[in-house]
Amino acid sequence: MDLKRLDPAILAALPTGSHVLSILPHGKTRIIEKAEWSGMARAEYESQKALAAIIPHNVAIPIAWGMFEEKDKPKEFLITGFRNLQEGSPPHFQLLAILEKLQKNSVSPTGKFGFHVTTYNGPPKMVNDWTESWEEYFGRQFRSDVSYLQQVYGMDTELAALTDEFVEKVVARLLRPLQTGGRRINPTLCHVDLQCMGNPRYALEMDFVNLYKTEVGASEPEQDFYDRHEMYSIRTDIVVAAICPEWFLIDTSKRNMRKLLAKFPNGFDDYKATSTS
Repeated sequence: MDLKRLDPAILAALPTGSHVLSILPHGKTRIIEKAEWSGMARAEYESQKALAAIIPHNVAIPIAWGMFEEKDKPKEFLITGFRNLQEGSPPHFQLLAILEKLQKNSVSPTGKFGFHVTTYNGPPKMVNDWTESWEEYFGRQFRSDVSYLQQVYGMDTELAALTDEFVEKVVARLLRPLQTGGRRINPTLCHVDLQCMGNPRYALEMDFVNLYKTEVGASEPEQDFYDRHEMYSIRTDIVVAAICPEWFLIDTSKRNMRKLLAKFPNGFDDYKATSTS
């Protein structure tokens, strides 16, 4: 690539004393020009910066982000240090040590769930307004993701009705007990790709989830661990269905939502009944 074609804003963002020796393509480059995604570069920069403070050897260290100077379309750029990645998954115990370090050492600056900028799960935005309630954070994100899905496929009245009942009953039943009766959970950083753990469509299947539960532990009520995991995986399937797109995952999500609704038909009241019996 001709150096003259490199936008001046990128050159200006390089660390002081840098010299551009060559410009070479590596992997796939995707230029995002849609206005609704204009915050992605900043979101990635701030996210990687937060992760790098805890696990610097396991992320691409962010250097800068900014806007191109060219005025034809709004474009953003992100500059990071280079990581020579290899395809494949690391040994389970190696990855487990990294996740445990991230979980135990990351601290929310407000003590609440959220983030100081809007981040993205692919194209869908994360609703990162600060809240003390993990139930509220996850529930509103679940609704937001379903809303994005329906922007892609059109209105699905069945899914909309299921979503309302699911958030009101299942999300309340499985997440409210985490912060009930004197229990508390600490907000921690979580890379979006970790939401796929245990999904057979991805490399980290249930054997890793089981190892995590054994070695790191499960939040109380521990007996809800696998139901919580299934609930989280439903949201992952909804997002994947929207961005790939893979329409069959909509039916999969509906089926799994009905399964958990059948198990917890009375929502949080089911927990109160068992906790007092």
